[in-house]
Amino acid sequence: MPLENLAASLQSPLAPVYMISGDEPLQRQEAGDQVRAACRDAGYEERTVLLADTGFDWQQLQDFGNNLSLFATRRLLELRLSGSPGQAGGKALQAYAAAPPEDTVLLILGPRIERKAQSSAWYRALDKSGVVVQVWPIERRRFAQWLVQRAAALGIQLSNAAAVLLAERVENNMLAAAQELEKLRLLCGAATVDEETVLRAVADSARYNVFDLADAMLGGERLRVARILQGLREEGVESVLILWSITRELRALASVSAALARGEQQDSALREAGIWPRRKALVTQALRRQGDWQALLLDAAAADRAIKGAAPDPWSALESLALRATGVPLAIGVG
Repeated sequence: MPLENLAASLQSPLAPVYMISGDEPLQRQEAGDQVRAACRDAGYEERTVLLADTGFDWQQLQDFGNNLSLFATRRLLELRLSGSPGQAGGKALQAYAAAPPEDTVLLILGPRIERKAQSSAWYRALDKSGVVVQVWPIERRRFAQWLVQRAAALGIQLSNAAAVLLAERVENNMLAAAQELEKLRLLCGAATVDEETVLRAVADSARYNVFDLADAMLGGERLRVARILQGLREEGVESVLILWSITRELRALASVSAALARGEQQDSALREAGIWPRRKALVTQALRRQGDWQALLLDAAAADRAIKGAAPDPWSALESLALRATGVPLAIGVG
């Protein structure tokens, strides 16, 4: 089901299963919020969250279905996937979909489901018994238009030129864009927001932002990375947004590195990876350090699990990931 049809479908009797997948965090989060709100309105008072990361015991899913609630007649179970459910998870999900418990809604949230997995038995079973929604990032050519529409929904009159400027600043990060629009709403109210207003708001922003962190990381500025991370933590920036910024850079570096290894021209590889022209020099500088980008992406997945509760201090995981991504010894870092 397309994301835009989810709200209408929630007006009907709730399905036993909703699966929302995709690598775009804002849309995935807001789609999950829609399902949660519909469940609350329908009297689903009890909510349980299971984190299905490495080593997860899938028997917990069956146990939840078999156990009756002592406190509420209707229950919402959230299952947060960190990746593919694997063979054991696939069997558990298929079994659950075949006989979902009464008065229970299962909300599955996870990353993008690969095309091969979409033909699996567990995926087809979930699609048959419930609602499957995949979220996708807005295309770059449509991003400014999306900003104008979202701003209008917040009561903001965003000029086209301001939208283009803001789109370049956040570089298709919908979560960062949503936060910038909220800030503009507080600063400007119903007044028209033009380019000058956006630039002024950017100048008035926090001491550090996730874009500073990404640039310092690509530039190999290890000491500055540590300082920026500390500043972001003190300023209350969400760890999920920081991880998004780091992971986006790592994916781009992995993509370009793989393309170069296949013999592609660098300009073509950078363009295919969606690298903005003004960032080519930084990305090229990072590539010269020959980092193990795939290994760092695995570390990013571990940091994601830490943020979701698998570790007591996710900031340590974020710092370790960002510092490793600089690819240089501590003594070389420049503040």
